[in-house]
Amino acid sequence: MKTSTEILHDELAQELKNILNYWAKYAVDDAFGGFVGARNYQNKCVENAPKGIILNTRILWAFAAAGNFYQDERYIFYCERAFYYLLNQFKDSKHGGVYWELDAQGNALNKRKQTYAQAFAVYALSEYYLYSGNERAKQWAIELYNQIEHRTKDTQNGGYLEAFAEDWSVIEDVRLSEKDQNDPKSMNTHLHVLEAYTTLYKIYPTHEVRASIEDLLDIFYTKIFNKTRLSFDLFFDMNWQPNSQVTSYGHDIEAIWLLIEAAKMIQNESWVSTANKCAVIIASQVVNEGYVKGFGLLNERNHLIKTVDDDRHWWPQAEAMVGFYYAYQISGENHFLEAVFDLWEQIKKVVIDPEKGEWFFRVKNDDKPVLEEDKIGFWKCPYHNSRMCMTIISMINEKVFVLRNNNNNKSKLNIS
Repeated sequence: MKTSTEILHDELAQELKNILNYWAKYAVDDAFGGFVGARNYQNKCVENAPKGIILNTRILWAFAAAGNFYQDERYIFYCERAFYYLLNQFKDSKHGGVYWELDAQGNALNKRKQTYAQAFAVYALSEYYLYSGNERAKQWAIELYNQIEHRTKDTQNGGYLEAFAEDWSVIEDVRLSEKDQNDPKSMNTHLHVLEAYTTLYKIYPTHEVRASIEDLLDIFYTKIFNKTRLSFDLFFDMNWQPNSQVTSYGHDIEAIWLLIEAAKMIQNESWVSTANKCAVIIASQVVNEGYVKGFGLLNERNHLIKTVDDDRHWWPQAEAMVGFYYAYQISGENHFLEAVFDLWEQIKKVVIDPEKGEWFFRVKNDDKPVLEEDKIGFWKCPYHNSRMCMTIISMINEKVFVLRNNNNNKSKLNIS
């Protein structure tokens, strides 16, 4: 008889195939090239939907990561299609960087330079190079890294600024989306710059990239981590004063394992120890405050007005499975593993669409999906859920996870 972990492994392996098959079937834009901008919950193409850089870089990342995971060429067509569409349509050959948005036909619609977007391009190109060996992808990833460092970095206070105009000049509205605050720095952008640099370091292990990763790790634990709430603050002014009293459970739980991977990548024992310690602290806070057994992961909590958003967005459920699995591997505490199994049951029950495929964008507290949300869209992508499947399958296959051998005396995290 199979164990619960073996059953989870097999079910995630099948779900990974389901996710990738969905995107291979429905994402390709045969009319205008590249990939469609949006499909609704019924999988019908949304006419004239714009094409966003986030969706397109995440498509490249997902298929390249899947190619590396399976170690074969079953997704090479989609990788090459995504890479060359980014290169030919999204790349700004005049000012450098990548555009934010194209129209449905592939013409530049919004040429702003969002630091978050540049980072996702680095992330996707680095993964694609690992898969394909395409030297153009590597050189472009390095070029984008240099632009992030020289164009967006706050050399006085540290960190990276949110957004710029087409020519990298200052703009007033730097928000990543309408729901975000208009602040010059955010946890979200710094997290995905770190994520991008971690993969870049695999193909470009220079002292400069290593120093950038170390700077980001220091920022996360000295500027972004809130020692009172035991979570990460979301928005900041230029001097790193927090401007938000909201806890995003999805971002918290995603961050803990990405920080661990960054520390492991540069093989810094002190940072690994810090990341491990912080991961268990934050995962404990999330599992007690943001996770509800038999329901899933809440979206966020506003501590100022004392409200909770209990919508279950697809991506925090996936990231919680990974984050809690890391916390279990580090601590050996079974309640984290139990949360992983329970989250997967809730995902199968209400988040995965068994009839039309893929995951619903968002599910309300009555277990009904929000049908106004697209299956494919500007933010709805194959990145979080496919990555969750590949990550946990790989961790189960490894049998013994090395992180538990942790010397907390080397940790730089000081919590009184």
